[in-house]
Amino acid sequence: MKNAVILLSGGLDSATCLAIAKKKGFTPFALSFRYGQRHEFELDSARKVAKAYNVNDHVISNIDLRAFGGSALTDEIDVPKDRDDDAISDEIPVTYVPARNTIFLSFALAYAEVIDAKDIFIGVNALDYSGYPDCRPEYIESFQTMANLATKSGVEGNNGMTIHTPLIQMTKAEIIKTGTQLGVDYGLTHSCYDPCDDGTSCGHCDACHLRLKGFDMAGLADPLPYAD
Repeated sequence: MKNAVILLSGGLDSATCLAIAKKKGFTPFALSFRYGQRHEFELDSARKVAKAYNVNDHVISNIDLRAFGGSALTDEIDVPKDRDDDAISDEIPVTYVPARNTIFLSFALAYAEVIDAKDIFIGVNALDYSGYPDCRPEYIESFQTMANLATKSGVEGNNGMTIHTPLIQMTKAEIIKTGTQLGVDYGLTHSCYDPCDDGTSCGHCDACHLRLKGFDMAGLADPLPYAD
């Protein structure tokens, strides 16, 4: 079995990605981030998912992206609510955290070198996504090229680093169906950008909208409670 770093936010995409990595026979090392996000409750979900899948190790790294702000997730900016599909996909939303996936993947790259892993899994999606530029296939391909130029393992190793994006061409409904077939307990996950103090999902932000739409299109019920 080969070691792999799994970027685990605690959301349904990353949980599905972890299940896929396990199915493929990788030994998973989970990596999550406390980066100043307003929805830090997701880390509780990440811990639960990591425990459910008996990951080899789960690192929660602290990064203060709130020091820069610039996003509704890391600054005093209102999270958009009750937007339709056209509005969500029309432009890059204020919930985009500048360079977040680049930062996360860079940490994953360092972690992978330490544990002698040549594989990193990230649950980005280019179909039912909120307009984020760092979720596109061309971005992932470029980062993988950079990773194999910038690391000791990439230069000296027989096999270069591979960034796995098994969900990138799936709809949210397809992701949910895939995870359900793999036995993912979506009741452990969390997606909301603006949850209540107790972690209950708001039901109105873009993340909640895409999640609820995905379960509806998959013909399944979302096991999470919602405030409204």
